[in-house]
Amino acid sequence: MRYLILSDIHSNWEALAAVLADARDAYESILCCGDLVGYGADPNPVVDWARSNVAAVVRGNHDKACVGLDNLEWFNPVAREAALWTERNLTVENLSYLRHLPQGPVPVEAFQILHGSPLDEDEYLLSALAASELAEYLEAPVSFFGHTHIQGAFVLNGHAVGWFDKPDPGIDRLALQLEDDALYLINPGSVGQPRDNDPRAAYAIYQPGARRVEFRRVRYPLEIAQAKIRRAGLPDLLADRLSWGS
Repeated sequence: MRYLILSDIHSNWEALAAVLADARDAYESILCCGDLVGYGADPNPVVDWARSNVAAVVRGNHDKACVGLDNLEWFNPVAREAALWTERNLTVENLSYLRHLPQGPVPVEAFQILHGSPLDEDEYLLSALAASELAEYLEAPVSFFGHTHIQGAFVLNGHAVGWFDKPDPGIDRLALQLEDDALYLINPGSVGQPRDNDPRAAYAIYQPGARRVEFRRVRYPLEIAQAKIRRAGLPDLLADRLSWGS
């Protein structure tokens, strides 16, 4: 089985469509590490698609916030405004779907998917030290997570923790061959709002049998997504940052 691993789509239909077109023959099943909604202007098309096509999804903090399951006091004013707008605009069916998304980690075959970390679904896993402290709590040798919007992988090998970085600008794909004696915390990157200084939509293809993860980036018509955000009356910052990749 080959898996298309997505995360942090954030209601960006143009980015999602570009990813699906780019990955079209490379997978048999789709998984998502959370945050289908928030920030962008197309929550219903994204959730409609997820309901019909994604085999497993864990909830993200924006998925919770946009349906009243999280305290918006923890959100900055821009994120809070987007969450409230999203809640007002979601269909009844999509509100219900998001409310019932499971908390990660969720097992899939011999690996797992989660949003923040195995211990706290809202934790930002950003440092090698934080990754190393999770080693004894990992229930699978390979874990896919999101939340940070930064594509790459922590590689835990004994007491050493390394970072496998995303493809460089100008490179669309970069493969990581998994070793038998290491643990992996892998972030496929954000589809809809990358924050690793690369505005291209990010995702990953995982082949468990071959023990191979391929990180991919693809350009999309971000100006269309930006125009939708502004037309919806959402904060301009949410449109502007799509150009920055940060």
